[in-house]
Amino acid sequence: MNPVATRLEEVRSEISALAESSPTAHDLMRAMVKLLHDKMLKYNWVGFYLLEPGAQPPVLVLGAFEGAMTPHTRIFLNQGICGAAASSGQTVVVDDVAKDPRYLACSLETKSEIVVPVFVHGKVVGELDIDSHFAAAFTAEHQEFVQHCATLVGKKLEATGA
Repeated sequence: MNPVATRLEEVRSEISALAESSPTAHDLMRAMVKLLHDKMLKYNWVGFYLLEPGAQPPVLVLGAFEGAMTPHTRIFLNQGICGAAASSGQTVVVDDVAKDPRYLACSLETKSEIVVPVFVHGKVVGELDIDSHFAAAFTAEHQEFVQHCATLVGKKLEATGA
């Protein structure tokens, strides 16, 4: 197994243990962003955005995160890569944010980004957003891993409601 795959497997095991032991989804999200930020070298900013219940127009609100402060604490679904992922229900991977007109600049150091929707009962309720200071940081292996993390949060939200 290559070093990246080995690392992803190790962290996946830790994430799965967190999902089992966290009493609520919010506890899981807080622990997950810390673990991903601390253990994954190229994950320089890790955070969850959740749709604000009943907001019109729909808006994503920053929840648990690790990394530098961001001016983007509220993102409408027609804005940025985060809005694109939430409105489409599809994972968005951007290898070079400077070449994507949707990118909402948070940090001059950010070079690439992955945004994975979180689903509850088949509906998008939020997303896991990860920025990297490295171009093309998110391979297919990373995409599958981050999607797994988002799925665990969705399942915990379904199970606990919080």
